[in-house]
Amino acid sequence: MKQSQTILSAQSSAHILDEVSALPDEQIDLIDGPEVEWRELEIPTAMHGERLDRALAILLPEFSRSFSQQLLSEGCVSCLAPTPRVMGKASVKVRMGERYHVALRPTPQSQAFKPENIPLDVVYEDDDLRILNKPAGLVVHPAPGNWSGTLLNGLLALDPQAVMLPRAGIVHRLDKDTSGLMVVARTRRCMDALVEMIAAREVHREYLAVAYRKWNGNSNRDVVAAIGRDYRNRLRMAVVDLERLPGKEAHTTFDALDSQEEACLVQCTLHTGRTHQIRVHMAHIGHPLVGDSLYAGPMTMGIERQALHAFRLSFEHPITGQALSFEAPLPDDMTQLLARLELRQRL
Repeated sequence: MKQSQTILSAQSSAHILDEVSALPDEQIDLIDGPEVEWRELEIPTAMHGERLDRALAILLPEFSRSFSQQLLSEGCVSCLAPTPRVMGKASVKVRMGERYHVALRPTPQSQAFKPENIPLDVVYEDDDLRILNKPAGLVVHPAPGNWSGTLLNGLLALDPQAVMLPRAGIVHRLDKDTSGLMVVARTRRCMDALVEMIAAREVHREYLAVAYRKWNGNSNRDVVAAIGRDYRNRLRMAVVDLERLPGKEAHTTFDALDSQEEACLVQCTLHTGRTHQIRVHMAHIGHPLVGDSLYAGPMTMGIERQALHAFRLSFEHPITGQALSFEAPLPDDMTQLLARLELRQRL
C-alpha cells in the first residue's frame, strides 16, 4: 500500500502500538490483527476545523471519503491527545496538531475477488467461453450484502486465468433469484467481442415466466417501454416517461404459452437488457411474476422466488463464427409450480 511521506510519521509500528495500548482492551482486540496496517496522521494548520471524515480522506489520498466513514464506524480511528479515545463521529471537527492512529484492515470489498469452491453447472466450454446454468439463489457478482459466495468467486476457482479478466469474464447478469443460462468469457478477446455483440443485440436470450392472472388479449405482445429507477422506492425499477424521469428504452416480446384463471405461462424474449426488465414489463401489463415479492407482493403460490428461468441462449461464436444454441430445462421448483397450476409448457 503506497505511503505518503508528507502525512506518515517516521515512528515504527511498535511505537504506534505502544501508544495505542492506552486504548480500551476491547478496542485493541477489534482492530489488531496480522493483516492490519497502522498509519499515524497529524492534522496540519491548513486543515484546522475540517470534518474528521474529510480530513481522513485528504490524509489518506488513496482511499475515498466513504472508506474513511467506514473506518470510523468500525472503530478503526483513534485520537491520542489530549486523552486517548476512539473516534466514531464523522462530523467531529479536527484541530491542528492532533495526532490520529488509523488501523487499515481488509474490508469485505477488498476480499471479494477471491476463488471459492462453488459447484457450477457447466453446459458447454471451449478455449474462449463457457455456458453456465445458474441456479436460483446464486448472486452473480459481489456487492453489498453478498461479498462472497458469488458466481464470480466460483469462476475464479474454476478457471485461475479468469483473474486477468474484468469481472472474471462475466458479460451479462441474471438476478439472484432467476435461474438459467449465462455466457461467460474465458479470454479478453472473446469478452470484448461478446460485450459488443450484446450491445448490438446479437446474443438472443429467451425466458420462461409464470405470472399471476389469466393472460389478457393477443397471445403475442410487444412491450416497448422505458425503464428507470422507481423514484418512490430506490430498490425497484419502473416504467418511466423519459420526458420527466431518467431511464433507458426497453423492449420485450411476450408469447403466452398457456393460461388458467390464476396464472399464465409466458415465453419472454429480451431485445434489450435493462435491470429487472422482464419483471418490470410483466408487472406493467398487469401480470407480475409469481413469487416476485418486489413487484407483486407476498403471494408465492408455493415458490420462494420469482418464477423466471432463462431457458434458451443462442448466438454466433465470437471467435469461430459457429452458430451456438443452448436450452436448459425448467428447474424443479418451476416444474412443480406448473403442475400445481395445471399449466402446460408448449414450445
